[in-house]
Amino acid sequence: MKISNRAQRIEPFYVMEVAKAATALARELAHSDSPMLFLNIGEPDFTAPPRVREAAEKAIRDGLTHYTQATGLQPLRERISDWYGSRFGVSVPASRIIVTAGASAALQLACLALIEAGDEILMPDPSYPCNRHFVSAAEGSAVLIPTTAKERFQLSADKVLEAWGEHTRGVMLASPSNPTGTSIDPAELARIHNIVQAKGGITVVDEIYLGLSFDARFGQTVLALDDDIISINSFSKYFNMTGWRLGWMVVPEILVPVIERLAQNLFICPSTVSQYAALACFDSESLAEYERRRSEFKARRDYFIPALNAMGLTVPVLPDGAFYAWADCTAACEKLGVQGSWDFAFEVMKRAHVAVTPGRDFGKAETEKFIRFSTASSMPQLQESVARLRTLLA
Repeated sequence: MKISNRAQRIEPFYVMEVAKAATALARELAHSDSPMLFLNIGEPDFTAPPRVREAAEKAIRDGLTHYTQATGLQPLRERISDWYGSRFGVSVPASRIIVTAGASAALQLACLALIEAGDEILMPDPSYPCNRHFVSAAEGSAVLIPTTAKERFQLSADKVLEAWGEHTRGVMLASPSNPTGTSIDPAELARIHNIVQAKGGITVVDEIYLGLSFDARFGQTVLALDDDIISINSFSKYFNMTGWRLGWMVVPEILVPVIERLAQNLFICPSTVSQYAALACFDSESLAEYERRRSEFKARRDYFIPALNAMGLTVPVLPDGAFYAWADCTAACEKLGVQGSWDFAFEVMKRAHVAVTPGRDFGKAETEKFIRFSTASSMPQLQESVARLRTLLA
């Protein structure tokens, strides 16, 4: 069977390949005194709060399971709009908000609406691998620009200007970022967007970790800058609804009918039950619980990063959001006698029974030196992981 060139361009998602190996080993260790600890997947250990689960059950009992509009339930769009106002002090009309089947669907819709064959999209290296594959699936090309710790592993205006070429269509950023947990300085983001606008390009910003920001300097939505910026968001991370597959995007008014037409054809609508459940995310009781959990994620970061640094797994930039640690494992590789983060990840998995993610997925700019840890696991699991890593590296 002939496979399309489009499909062949999409590399394997190595995060999941490592996860499969870790899961297989975990089954062998299921009854041992050293079960596998998973610090590899970016999924909160928290589930949806009680009010959200109850809302889903009620929707099913009441038979609210038919299609909705492709743009999502109007009450949900309005609640998201209200959240932008109360949380960030930004006015975002509900008419510009489109509810999607996860942030993945939002990114796909944005790429299909705006990218032509041969267009280039500038992205930081390292960055989340699926984002560049959405560009590729739309017949565009992701141009990865190496970044440094000094730049918080984010694009700078100077690098965007230098890299802009004849086929450049725009930039795709993430703030806070996966895998680094770092955000773009607001002033630098404004400079980047000004360059993009002057070139007639597009600015797409993945903000799915925005709710999990720990630093007031960075914890503002890009929508405060300009209505022309396209923001991607999700109910998976801050709202702890990963498997519910629900997200949203905020687009300029002129794009709404375009995105709606694409969504009608590609997705029909997001999950109706998930949408009714998500209405309860914005109840005061749920929001209070989300803020409590955000504090817990920060406490985990504040414990885990110093512990890594003390072991020589140096985190060059303190994450200001999300739940990741992007650690340089060069010294640790030397101790274990392995070459690069890929081998290091498997060595740690086999000998310490801790699953971590090598940098291979996230780009090519020295990513072989880095390991991504997820701090989305409970504090006891993080503490046990630190103890095992200390033993391994001692």
